[in-house]
Amino acid sequence: MSNSIERIRTIALVGQSGAGKTTLAEALLAKAGAIPAAGSVERGTTVCDYTPLEKQLQHSLKLAVASFDAKTNGEATRIHLLDTPGYPDFLGQSLPALAAVETAAVVINAQNGIEMMTGRFMQWAAKRGLDRLLIVNKIDADNVDLEDLLERIQQTFGKECLPLNLPAADRRKVSDCFFAPSGEADFSSVDEAHRKLVDQVVEVDEKLMEAYLEKGEVTPEELHAPLERALREGHLIPVVFASAKTGAGIAELMNIIVQLLPNPLEGNPPVYVKTAADGKTSELGAEPDPKQHALAHVFKIEIDPYIGRLAVFRVHQGRLTPGGQLYIGEGRKPIKAGHLFLLRGKTQLEVNEALPGDICAIAKIDEIQFDHVLHDSAEDAQVHARPLELPTSVFGLAVLPKKRGDEQKVSDVLHKIIAEDPCFRIEHNAQANETVMRGLGEMHLRTVLEKMSSQYKLELDTRPPSIPYRETIAARAEGHSRHKK
Repeated sequence: MSNSIERIRTIALVGQSGAGKTTLAEALLAKAGAIPAAGSVERGTTVCDYTPLEKQLQHSLKLAVASFDAKTNGEATRIHLLDTPGYPDFLGQSLPALAAVETAAVVINAQNGIEMMTGRFMQWAAKRGLDRLLIVNKIDADNVDLEDLLERIQQTFGKECLPLNLPAADRRKVSDCFFAPSGEADFSSVDEAHRKLVDQVVEVDEKLMEAYLEKGEVTPEELHAPLERALREGHLIPVVFASAKTGAGIAELMNIIVQLLPNPLEGNPPVYVKTAADGKTSELGAEPDPKQHALAHVFKIEIDPYIGRLAVFRVHQGRLTPGGQLYIGEGRKPIKAGHLFLLRGKTQLEVNEALPGDICAIAKIDEIQFDHVLHDSAEDAQVHARPLELPTSVFGLAVLPKKRGDEQKVSDVLHKIIAEDPCFRIEHNAQANETVMRGLGEMHLRTVLEKMSSQYKLELDTRPPSIPYRETIAARAEGHSRHKK
């Protein structure tokens, strides 16, 4: 695997359910040679949907990491790809991905166009200062009007949404509009698309704009630095077309990831918050420098019945090595990192170091919780990650074990699920003497119940939560009055 910070890319695939994010991840993994062939959601053979429940339901339920190398011109680029669920009920799994990446790739189903979650993820990514890439997937589908869809994208998200390629040969391939613009497109003009891209990018660099006006053209190499700036500032939101099913545009997408998307040195730096002794807080920008003291953010916890607890984190600063000493948040007692793993779905790939930009995992350290900061200096005990704005869990179900004597086991399992899912919680209604679990919706809680049944062999009875009345009639009373006109 590549071990240069400049050769690291981190991308979260986000968007509405059904946009084809998992299938797109499969196509990229297969293109890079990380897997022999692309798997299928319908057959339950994908890298990212690896849990039995995901295979059964045929859609993503949790955030999955797929790390792999893409080789171009003899050099390997390490790509950390995060596949996320698209249903609103599972935002507790998809939103944490935005804290771990430089680029949010918002995937759009060409048949359905712009959907509710498309706009919401565009807003969330912009709020966190991420570079944004729009991927129009399923361009091979019947009855799609890609020209109209591109117009609606620009009307909805702004004129800065410009295509890096255009569908061609009746959507069987795409024509490059940036690196080497040539050929025909199914609609619009490749040359015109190239001109608009260059015009948009040079606007952020006065000297380059002057050179462009004088010469009439600039090279992709000259455009690279201002393009990265345009991406950081949201002045350019690239649009690409692809079909994960047929492979159209997949090689071009891989090239865009390697050549144009930011490495950890080029993206907007992640913001941490440091609390002083007097309680005042100040922002602290992490530096992607392996020589600095280490800062890493835990954005995912997974508890496997066989492997145990797996803490997945993004390194923002410093360098982590197996056996190195680490502190957990405000903890004063250091731990040993043990083995470090890259993840490719459920597969763990052991590595000998983790650099800024790397997404790795540590196993079997129960003290590590979601949103913890891992660091190697006691001075950073009061350093915290910028809080994630997660939705409030308001949908509730009262639960009771079907089998008497399972109360403690149910409690233990519910607390494991809480550790994995930041949008799941439980509460005890003392007045009604009932346990209530709360999530983001009916599908969210139904999935929890199915997981408890299939993975932990626990069956629960459910009912709507009791209403905790604050005033109760406690005794009979009688009153008299006289009404005068």
